[in-house]
Amino acid sequence: MAKYFDVHPENPQRRSIGQVVSILRDGGLIAYPTDSCFALGCLPGNREGVDRIKAIRHLDDRHHFTLVCHDFAQLGQLVYLSNTVFRAIKANTPGSYTFILPATKEVPRRLLNSKKKTVGVRIPDHVVAQAILAELGEPLLSSTLLLPGEEEPMTQGWEIKESLDHVVDAVIDSGECGTEPTTVIDFSNDDVEVVREGAGDLAPFV
Repeated sequence: MAKYFDVHPENPQRRSIGQVVSILRDGGLIAYPTDSCFALGCLPGNREGVDRIKAIRHLDDRHHFTLVCHDFAQLGQLVYLSNTVFRAIKANTPGSYTFILPATKEVPRRLLNSKKKTVGVRIPDHVVAQAILAELGEPLLSSTLLLPGEEEPMTQGWEIKESLDHVVDAVIDSGECGTEPTTVIDFSNDDVEVVREGAGDLAPFV
């Protein structure tokens, strides 16, 4: 059964955040809130966790996973950025965007898009997600909590607990999340390609 953490949205309890991070470090898979919607997360090196995300969401090997970062310095270790792309991303993070970029050798090869050698990265503008990332000290491998056959992500922590009780190890609830996933911008060729319009405003990129 998944552990359920009712976390304050503005002042997350340090003890709860510490317990969540311990679960992640022990190979756990969590459902947690972000500035766009709930997401599934595990450590990037957690092979079983990645397989569990794929099974829950019915994903194939073409899926772009996202590495969720605490800050821009952490993001910059994972992907290659030209000066132009650097400025564009820096000006719009943290926020509800996922950026697809060429990955550095810091990223395990099995997490990359097999053809393009790219990975998604993002910095969430969400107090609880940031608290988890700060305590963890490394990126979190994530995927939107959108179940097969559903048009919108799940929004209620208790509902996630009921639905995924035996397939995740923890559910972190800090109140209702949005229903829109991130806006996805592909910068892998230095040009701007909007892959998905979502919660992030497109205006800075078009």
